[in-house]
Amino acid sequence: MRFILNYIRRDEWSPYVAGTLLGIVGILSVALSNTLLGASGAFENVVGMIGDAVAPKTFDNLYFNYIMPPGITWGVVLVIGMFFGGMLGAATSGTLQWGKKESVNSDAQWKSIFGPQTWKRWVLAFVGAIILEYAAGIAGGCTSGLAISGGMLLAPSAYLFIAGMFLSGIVTAMVIYRRRY
Repeated sequence: MRFILNYIRRDEWSPYVAGTLLGIVGILSVALSNTLLGASGAFENVVGMIGDAVAPKTFDNLYFNYIMPPGITWGVVLVIGMFFGGMLGAATSGTLQWGKKESVNSDAQWKSIFGPQTWKRWVLAFVGAIILEYAAGIAGGCTSGLAISGGMLLAPSAYLFIAGMFLSGIVTAMVIYRRRY
């Protein structure tokens, strides 16, 4: 038991342990809730719920009535759980730095490429999140829905997506960092 508690408190975990636990979570998700893992739809569910309250006629359409119904869905609960699970993981490992200014922009690699300005990191993160969510909407799912759940089901599209994701990540890193790292 002591070994498990010490392992949980580590800053970094073995990818094999994390992958095995993710697989178990995926199996439990299907077994207990009859739902695959997927997070991108949660944002549309919440936006639909807010939009329904603010402008109901605008949100009375095919997309929000049948494809992404507004409300607290399994995906919304999953995203909330990921947030609190991440906070709990950071707290148990001693790496939680909530509210500390130096934790916002302390990465040396970031500073050498983009400079020390915190606002740049926030703007790039926000724009990147918008692009990611928009692309997930076009694709009909996010990395967790397609790569993880699709991979568990041995869907060929999942493996094509994973290959494309890694290739685009390599190209993006080469463009941004210009072979400096």
